[in-house]
Amino acid sequence: MASDIGPRLVDLLPRLRRFAIALCRSRETADDLVQDACARALAAEEPMTADMNVEAWMFRILRNLWYDRLRRSKVRGEEIEIGDRDDLPGLAAEPEAERRLVLQRVALAIDALPDEQREIVLLVCVEETSYRDAAEVLGLPLGTVMSRLARARRKLAEATGLDPADL
Repeated sequence: MASDIGPRLVDLLPRLRRFAIALCRSRETADDLVQDACARALAAEEPMTADMNVEAWMFRILRNLWYDRLRRSKVRGEEIEIGDRDDLPGLAAEPEAERRLVLQRVALAIDALPDEQREIVLLVCVEETSYRDAAEVLGLPLGTVMSRLARARRKLAEATGLDPADL
């Protein structure tokens, strides 16, 4: 059954990479983290079971690898301002320019959240992980995930001037 993990990992790669980029704010570091997480999953000694939540397991491995890396390095990686990104949609039309400014405000507000709230926002709102799976990934009770997400949404709404229902 261990051979079944390969195709499941391939399906998860885009989501794992997005989560890794959001955690470390560097595409190169994110790619390394995803590769390390996949290698760790493929080398796992415990056999995979049919009822195993591979998604939550992989997000947890990725998150733990990131925190291990932070603890080892104690030096924060390079941060890139969203306005400096050339690969985002251009400013050709006025509505597009406004969306880009809103995206920049939201990204900065997410970046300013405490780590425990930022992780939950990324998992639930960006990766569309269920509350239950997010709780499993983070090793938290479901109620804690829900309350941290509510506080994070309030902070984001205050920081961006957006309606909390839109976040």
